[in-house]
This record gives sequence, structure tokens and C-alpha cells, in this order.
Amino acid sequence: MSFVLRSNAQLAPGQFWSIPLSDGRFACGRVLRVDRDRPHGGRTMFVAALLDWVGTEPPTAEAIAERPVLEVGHAHVRTITHGGGRILGERPLTLDGIVPPIEIRSYWGTSYAADRAERRFVAGDPPPTWERRMLDTPLTPAMLRPSQTGRGVVQFNRRLTDAEFGTLADWLRAYPEMTLRAYGSYDRSIRDLEFLRFFPFLRRFAADALYDSLTSLDGLRHLPPDLEELGIGVTRQPLDLAIIERFSALRTLFLEGQTQHIEIVSRLTALVDLTLRSITLPDLSLLLPLDRLLSLDLKLGGTTDIGLLPRVGRLRYLELWLINGLSDVSAIAELPELPFLFLQALRRVETLPHLRGAVSLRRVHLETMKGLHDLRPLATAPALEELVLVDMPQLQVEDLRPLVGLPNLRGASIGLGSVRRNEAAASLLGLPPVSGSFDWRAD
Repeated sequence: MSFVLRSNAQLAPGQFWSIPLSDGRFACGRVLRVDRDRPHGGRTMFVAALLDWVGTEPPTAEAIAERPVLEVGHAHVRTITHGGGRILGERPLTLDGIVPPIEIRSYWGTSYAADRAERRFVAGDPPPTWERRMLDTPLTPAMLRPSQTGRGVVQFNRRLTDAEFGTLADWLRAYPEMTLRAYGSYDRSIRDLEFLRFFPFLRRFAADALYDSLTSLDGLRHLPPDLEELGIGVTRQPLDLAIIERFSALRTLFLEGQTQHIEIVSRLTALVDLTLRSITLPDLSLLLPLDRLLSLDLKLGGTTDIGLLPRVGRLRYLELWLINGLSDVSAIAELPELPFLFLQALRRVETLPHLRGAVSLRRVHLETMKGLHDLRPLATAPALEELVLVDMPQLQVEDLRPLVGLPNLRGASIGLGSVRRNEAAASLLGLPPVSGSFDWRAD
């Protein structure tokens, strides 16, 4: 298999391509997903990954076996052909434990994969500090090879045997910063969490994508009261959240579609990072006791009253995503400590507030905000340094003119629906693309 590309019609998950490097070696990219039904870029965009692999010869299916992913992003097919790369073959992602992330916030420029590979393998980029590892039964020594990072996710999508859980527990004791994740259960073998009796020392656990199989959270009683991170995904029948009240030291919580005894969340006052997905609240009064909260994600659901946001914690990251009926986001103007704002697919939001009071706001990400036509409020943010616009075809290049010459603005990544308009917008602003991710924990 070897072909050049003009569209994503020939792309399929698992394919890999060569990335020629300046020193004569080769890096490797992989196709993780092809979203042909996306409203923009359906013929040319795909989800790409750069592997943590380099070789003296172009990659082969055997050479890249079990190599972890370094970075993931939305990419144009020209990313593959940039610098002379081409699709060379295909290897099932499942063989390497690679699962495309549910949410991908990174959008790559055409040269990004090649530039990132140069930094990693030629300039001497530090090695990864995080990994994702897939386990299955029968458990093999290769699956539990020593971790080079000590951080990341160890996951399985069908129940292991008791003996295998015991072996896994012995391995995990050496890596206290690892998260154990149960997901998928496509054979419906993960019906409860009683296997957690093997992990009374665990500090990080997630159970998600178990919609048709998980029927109880009672097994969480086996985890220690000082659990730090917990994620619970949506299930066919709502599960009782009362048991999570015992985790008084919990710092990170992800809940999807679980509302039975949702009031328990207000008692988890050690929380610094909270994600509520597919959960509708009448307002944000439930979150007022969380005075340590630094990061809040509200995704899906129908929470239309966010007026209490200024009284919720000391937010440094706020993400509002596809919330049905939400039209008023004026409360974000009253968040003086917030450096990063992420708004996506809020169909009824037609205006942004003036942001003079958002004195710490440095990065704004607006994606598929189809009701917005006026960007002038962004120019009132006194500390704005970086702007990311993704899938905003309703905007014209001239709509960005109020941002020209802002004293602190130093980077802009603009997606207006066509290469021609994107290039014109970049020329107007005269700024480089936004690079790197924003980590509110390190800020």
C-alpha cells in the first residue's frame, strides 16, 4: 500500500505514513479517525497522531508495533504529503492499544507533524511524561512492561480474571500517579466495580463508556477515602452517586449523565477540577461551596442559567460546550482570575460581553460558535495574548480587524472555513499560529 492524497476518501483508521526528517531518518504518523460527516472539512480533514517512533528507514507495520502516541490533532490531508510523506501501510490500532480520544482540541497546521517530529527526534525534545496502555485477557508480560513515565492511563475493556487483577495491582503499586480505567465492556463482562477490591491503594480511577453494562457503583467502597481523581460515565440506568461522598479528598471529578444524588457534589469541597457532561442543572448554586475549584467544564445538557459563575471557586479554566438553550454568557465578564476561556457549539449565543473586567484572560478558544458575528468584545480583554477560532465560516476576514494591533496579542489560529480566507486572516493580523496547549495547572 502506497498512494498520494487529494482527499480523505482513501484514508482509514490504522494507516500510517512516513515523515522525512532533516537528518535523513523518518518519523511516523497514523490515521486515528476520519470524520467525513463533519460540516466543514468532511472531504479533507481527519484525526491524526504522531507516534513516539523514529527509524533509519521508513516505518513498517512491524517497526511501529506497540509504539505510543506522542500527540493527536485534527489535520488536513496535506499534513501527510507535506515534505514528501505518503501512506505506506495499515496496522490495526487495537494491536497497539491506541484509542482515539473522545475530545480533541488541537488543530494542526500542514507542517505541524513534521515540525513536532523535528523537535522530538532531531532537536532533542524531552521524552514523553505520560502514556496510555491497553490491557486484555490473557494478560501478558509485555502489557505490564516497566513504565518509563510513571504517569498515564492503564485501561481494559473487558473483565480480567481475579488472578490477572492481582498481578495488575502488584504492578500499579509502583506507579501511584497512574489512572486505572475500565471502559467499553463490549462483551458486557464489566457489570459492576467489585474488581476494585484488588486496588485499595488506588488514587485515580475512571469507569466510562459502559452504557449497556455497568449497573452499580457499590464497588467504589473498596477505594480509599483519599481518592484523588474519579470519572463516571453515562449508563443506561442512572447510578446512585451517594457513595462518592466518602471521597472527601477528591480533587478531580468527571460525571456524565449521572444525576441521582447529584447534590453530593456540593460536599466535595476539595475539588479543583470538575466536568459535568450531559447533566442539566437549574443554575450553578450546587457549585457555590466549591471554593477551591479552578477548572470547570460544562458539556452538553441544558444548564441555561450560569449567572452564578463569578461566585464559583477561583476559575482558571472554563469550558462551555454544546449546552442546549444557553444564550447568555455575560457572566464570563466577571471572572477576573480566569486566564483561559473555551466556548464551543453554543448555537444560541449571539453576543460576547465586554471583557474589561476579565483582566487575567490570556487565551480564548471559540469553536463552531455559529451565532457570533462581532468579535469587538474580544478587543476589550486587556491581557489577551492568544486567540483560536475553529470552524467559524460565518465570519469574514474584516470581522477580525478590531483585533489588529492589540498590544498583548501574540498568536492567532484562524479557521474560517477555507484556506484562502484563513490565509487572508493571518495576513491581516500578522501573527503566528497559537502553539502549544494551555495547562491551567502549570499557569
